[in-house]
Amino acid sequence: MNARVTTAEGLRRTNLAEVLRLVHHGGPRSRAAITALTGLNRSTVSDLVSRLVAAGLVEEQLPDPTRRVGRPSPIVTPSADVVAIGINPEIDAVEIGAVSLGGAVRLRERIEADAPDVDAAVAIAASVVQRWRDDALGGCRIVGIGVAVPGLVSADHGLVRLAPHLEWRDADIAAPLRAALGLPVVVGNDASLGARAERLFGAAREHEDVVYLNGGASGIGGGLILHGALIGGAGGYAGEWGQTGATVADAEDRAAPGGVLEDEVNRGRLLRSVGVTAADDAALSAVLGSSPGPEAGEEVARQRRILAATLGNAVNVLNPSMIVLGGFLAVLRDIDAAEFDDEVRRRSLGPAAEGLVLASAALGADRLLIGAADAAFDLLLADPLA
Repeated sequence: MNARVTTAEGLRRTNLAEVLRLVHHGGPRSRAAITALTGLNRSTVSDLVSRLVAAGLVEEQLPDPTRRVGRPSPIVTPSADVVAIGINPEIDAVEIGAVSLGGAVRLRERIEADAPDVDAAVAIAASVVQRWRDDALGGCRIVGIGVAVPGLVSADHGLVRLAPHLEWRDADIAAPLRAALGLPVVVGNDASLGARAERLFGAAREHEDVVYLNGGASGIGGGLILHGALIGGAGGYAGEWGQTGATVADAEDRAAPGGVLEDEVNRGRLLRSVGVTAADDAALSAVLGSSPGPEAGEEVARQRRILAATLGNAVNVLNPSMIVLGGFLAVLRDIDAAEFDDEVRRRSLGPAAEGLVLASAALGADRLLIGAADAAFDLLLADPLA
């Protein structure tokens, strides 16, 4: 093959990837909008869209003719039948979701499990995915699996170096999942993948500089986005907000001597304060919002104060335009969002907090599954016709 043909084919594949990424992350777009956004000419866009349609990756629909003047431009939408699987093993359950191109959760299941080891997590996930393949996803193309782990994951190898609450050390979950399901597997930190989901599909879509904190059964993790890029650090371990020192008012407020943030701001402590042993975030929110008593009120106020101080430090160091809270941290904020947001700004330097927006995760319980699945879509988005 001569160099000119090779270059032309490479350029076409690059343009195909750009168009597919536009409709995956940005939602349905008209051909005219794609032409404007990419700078390509109309005939090129028409050819690219036709190729993506033929590959089953997108569909075209005519817009409502009553809402437009002149000749309508077809709307390009990502195919709901192209899916990736997101998996989130936690200390109390394994959650599995099937996420379509475009970021919509098509199916999800939560299988309760007590601190599953790698073998148990793989067995649970493989059983659910195989059942879906035989039934609800029978006509779908599954492109890969993303795993969101509450721990430190090596950016180079996808190895779970340490997930302390699951007691995983140097654990390889990717290989057994590939063997069980015959699909490509990527593994990442759960909170970093949550940050990715909120940046692409959720509360932070309009922001380039974002601090994200996620509170789950295993503790607190986080993600950092600067100038639109997810920051992983030298080894991929950045964002462990839960392991930072906690700011408390006095010694009596400390949950444990030398405790870190996730010891002080802690989902288990909230559950115990309301007298329950287990509840998802929605149930926890409902209980805390129904006058649960003075003990719970004091614990909530304590945790909100410590969390606000941590976020004030983040504002002063990183100067984000947005802070997003997920999981039980969002529950804490939403008890009185205005008061909490004001407290964060009060604990920040004035100029650094100018224009700061705080929000709870817009994707709710789906955020980690969507982030994990989006990572699994990366190979497809890089070269749609590979």
